[in-house]
Amino acid sequence: MNPQDAPTRLDRTELGPAPTRLDAQELGLAPSGLGERATVVQVSSAFCAPCRAARTVAARVATTAAGVRHVEVDVAGHEDLAAALQIASTPTVLVLDAAGVVRERLEGVPRLAWLRGAVERAGTRPA
Repeated sequence: MNPQDAPTRLDRTELGPAPTRLDAQELGLAPSGLGERATVVQVSSAFCAPCRAARTVAARVATTAAGVRHVEVDVAGHEDLAAALQIASTPTVLVLDAAGVVRERLEGVPRLAWLRGAVERAGTRPA
């Protein structure tokens, strides 16, 4: 893989504190709305071309992995959540475990293999 092909990983130490746990209500879901194993949260914006590619990858993972849910949040209308999550660009993809704990974060379009691995790791970690 060429370095320019790799997604940008956001170093959380550079960001300062951000929420490490999200609940279904914060994402606009019913109380039981998180995935049984993992939830892929994609933070997007309406005119973001890479967001469409990220949506395709996230939806594919969610439809092919048991207990995984894909949730897309548009920054417009969710400015407080985007600010709290320190969203610097879209798409930003968060992988939550079953308890809503943020296990992985990535800025940019995730590669299918990376996202599958992140979901697997989130689904096997204790909360």
